[in-house]
Amino acid sequence: MWNKPVNIGFGNMIPSGRIVAMVSNDSAPVKRLIQEAREKGSLIDATQGRRTRAVIVADSGHVILSAIQPETIANRMADIPWQAAEATGGKIPPVESKDVALISEERL
Repeated sequence: MWNKPVNIGFGNMIPSGRIVAMVSNDSAPVKRLIQEAREKGSLIDATQGRRTRAVIVADSGHVILSAIQPETIANRMADIPWQAAEATGGKIPPVESKDVALISEERL
């Protein structure tokens, strides 16, 4: 699984492979989840004092608050080539030698 860091705002990064869910904080169940995490000590506030727009649940059970919209974080995650890795059983697809030669020639 890819664990490339994803920027969740204000220079805060989390490994993409640890994200279980990412939701907005509008509903009552999500607000309860935040309160329970606060009471357990597993809440991480990465909003820098701004309004919470995304609630991220990690596989460790931590709840992470972000001031960035969930869609924006999802778009940042889309830049990670993890779909290709999942399609090949977790392995990075091989690079053809001709592709490397073309990249090298373009840089000259």
